[in-house]
Amino acid sequence: MEGMAGSALDGFSPATRGWFTGAFTAPTPAQEGAWRAIGAGSDVLVVAPTGSGKTLAAFLAALDKLAGEPPPAETKKRCRVLYVSPLKALAVDVERNLRSPLTGIRQEAVRLGMPEPEIQVGTRSGDTRPPSAALWPPARRTS
Repeated sequence: MEGMAGSALDGFSPATRGWFTGAFTAPTPAQEGAWRAIGAGSDVLVVAPTGSGKTLAAFLAALDKLAGEPPPAETKKRCRVLYVSPLKALAVDVERNLRSPLTGIRQEAVRLGMPEPEIQVGTRSGDTRPPSAALWPPARRTS
């Protein structure tokens, strides 16, 4: 995403660009600023009003990068983006908001003859059982 003189979308893959331009008229100012900063390798904090596309500003660059790379062969290294939400309901909203771009990017990649991205989204909350003992070791015994 470096060297973006035009739109911040220019730094994304053809599949991601194609999905975005088919779904939206243009990036919001929050998205443009975030994607330019992310493309430059900067840390980013997006502060903008509700409805300004912050979720997509935060996640689209990561989704685009994930879509362009095969998942690691080692299962324990497959979680490459982690979002920690202070509210369980917010995590559910974010997951729901990621489904559309993931579906759209997959469909656009197939349409363009590119490999279909293998990206999965999941949630885990404090009241959800861990997926496996290997990833989430049990608490230590205190005898």
